[in-house]
Amino acid sequence: METDGNAARVVSIIGPTASGKTGLGIALAQRLDERGQRAEIVNADAYQMYRCMDIGTAKASPEEQAAVPHHLLDVIGPGETMTVARFQKLARGEIIDLQGRGVRPILVGGSGLYARAAIDDISFPGTDPEVRTRLERREQTEGAGALYDELKRRDPEAAERMDPHNARRTIRALEVIEITGRPYSASLPCYRYVIPSVQIGLDLPREELDRRIDIRTEQMREQGFVDEVRRIRPLLGVTASRALGYSQIEAYLDGEMSEDEAFADIAQKTKRLARKQMGWFGRDPRIHWLDALDDDLVAKALDVITRADAGDYDEADAQADGHHITHHLGDIANQ
Repeated sequence: METDGNAARVVSIIGPTASGKTGLGIALAQRLDERGQRAEIVNADAYQMYRCMDIGTAKASPEEQAAVPHHLLDVIGPGETMTVARFQKLARGEIIDLQGRGVRPILVGGSGLYARAAIDDISFPGTDPEVRTRLERREQTEGAGALYDELKRRDPEAAERMDPHNARRTIRALEVIEITGRPYSASLPCYRYVIPSVQIGLDLPREELDRRIDIRTEQMREQGFVDEVRRIRPLLGVTASRALGYSQIEAYLDGEMSEDEAFADIAQKTKRLARKQMGWFGRDPRIHWLDALDDDLVAKALDVITRADAGDYDEADAQADGHHITHHLGDIANQ
């Protein structure tokens, strides 16, 4: 993967759901444009790539999309499958195209692995159905423990990072070892950019995040989320149907719960997802964390970008900037 060394850094805005990523991305693009630096948004949310899934995924509104060009929204039908490997190819293609036209890409999304796949040193080895089937049969006859013991012998580093009881991941690791002839750990994500980037994280107290999630969930209800699910339900494939909220509304449509129960469950599970997201993001030492409630948020984000472009803003600066808010990360991730 090669990019123009003189191109402006990719800006990646990350954070939990309902933290304000879309708003910040649009505001930054507009402010950069005022400086004579064109910028456009590249979606890094897994489910916003599906057409017709608008309300449930909190997709940027038509007005927001008109304000700043958005890329990788509505690129596949709800019956298709989006994988992180497929996204990586699409996202890097968009980044190269935008930078080639003198436009700065601003990645926006809460899907941590997708955001990193676009800019980080992450590879996704293929699969081999025969190898996979053979390993699955062994798991059934020998047990997950036997396969995990084999992984410990063949790739101790990978085994140390895995749950011994997660047979699916153990099988995948052994499959990759057999296919590539290399340790599975060699393909695991590492914190190294292959595309010059700067990551800005949005942090906020758990109580405020929960409040925003409750508001967003009620807005989904008012905007007609039930009608959206009813309309596209026959089109939903296995992957798209996993998007949070869709299964709850399907359960309501099937009479398995009331509408109130469905939306209450959506809010609860969204809060749980937000905590997982913060746990994921909190492990990356390169993220420049900013207070999402700061009145000067856009100005401070611009300062991070300016300093990063100048090459005088590194991992140590990111950690120093985030020191005063890391308690929020821990609080959210551990609740």
